[in-house]
This record gives sequence, C-alpha cells and structure tokens, in this order.
Amino acid sequence: QVQLVESGGGLVQAGGSLRLSCAASGRTFRSLAMGWFRQAPGKEREFVAAISSSGGSIRYADSVKGRFTISRDNAKNTVYLQMDSLKPDDTAVYYCAAGSSAYDMYYWGKGTLVTVSS
Repeated sequence: QVQLVESGGGLVQAGGSLRLSCAASGRTFRSLAMGWFRQAPGKEREFVAAISSSGGSIRYADSVKGRFTISRDNAKNTVYLQMDSLKPDDTAVYYCAAGSSAYDMYYWGKGTLVTVSS
C-alpha cells in the first residue's frame, strides 16, 4: 500500500508560480510511475503530467506543456510539479497519483487546491 500526501496548493495571481509536492509512503516509490491530475469545478478529472519510475520518460498535457515541470526525487520519495505562468484556467484540485504507468494509476492522494486569480 502506498499513501500519497500533496502540499503546496494555494491562491496565486495569474502569471505567478507554485510548486506542488507529493510525499509518498512505502518502499515501492522508486518502482512506480507518478503523475499529477486535476479536476476543475464542474469538470471531469484530467491528466496533467506523468513521470516514469526512473524519471527518464515524461509526458505533459498539451494545455500545460512549456509551463509546468514534473520531477521526482526517489531518495525523498517525493514528486514535484513546478507550475509557472499560471492562468485562471489552471484553477483546480490537483491530485497526485502512482501506478504502473500514466495510463494505469491506482494510488491517489486527497488533492490540493490551486486557485489562480485574474
């Protein structure tokens, strides 16, 4: 079992930056792909970014490409999402996830709220 705890959300003005962190428990962290997903009010949850267990493969949603950066520190059992040039459309609850790949996530955190004001 892996537990994921997100932190770093908050209120930021458009154009600003935030860094989300996701701390994972358990010894299997370094064998898991990690990802970030988000759900805006009234919308379905959507993929944001994912990183392979080694960090050698990274994917981004088109909507965040060039603005967000995912990274991981296997020594700290932590994955990060650096979010720059934030837009009001980025407002959502951001969830950390872990699994075998970006398409097969089966551990989920409880989420952290990011609000971007215009």
